[in-house]
Amino acid sequence: MKKLITVLGPTASGKTTFAAHLASRLDGEIISADSRQVYRGMDIGTGKDLADYRIGDNPVPYHLIDIRDAGDKYTLFNYQHDFHKVYSDVLSRNKTAILCGGTGLYIESVLKGYRLPDVPENAVLRKRLETKS
Repeated sequence: MKKLITVLGPTASGKTTFAAHLASRLDGEIISADSRQVYRGMDIGTGKDLADYRIGDNPVPYHLIDIRDAGDKYTLFNYQHDFHKVYSDVLSRNKTAILCGGTGLYIESVLKGYRLPDVPENAVLRKRLETKS
């Protein structure tokens, strides 16, 4: 993987503000790694504050935030697909990519290069497993 700065930590720890300052100084763009901030309307409890993506009067480009409706299914497979699409685009424009978030599995899947198949949901298996828990 080529040049990916990663900022990670728990909710509301200042990651976004730090990443925005980095992006501003390095001509970068932020790629979110947050499993809840992908959803429109899920602002409370996620630490999502789009004002954090501004340094003074200058907006800092960000990606993978508010891309799905609440209730939509969004899997790790979906995240990886979306991440790689955005990451390639950012690099193609000679910008610095900054991965920022607190969803460890999203971050690990990108940094370690997980290869996941797109597995369809199996309702019968889910029902059978529900009886065991």
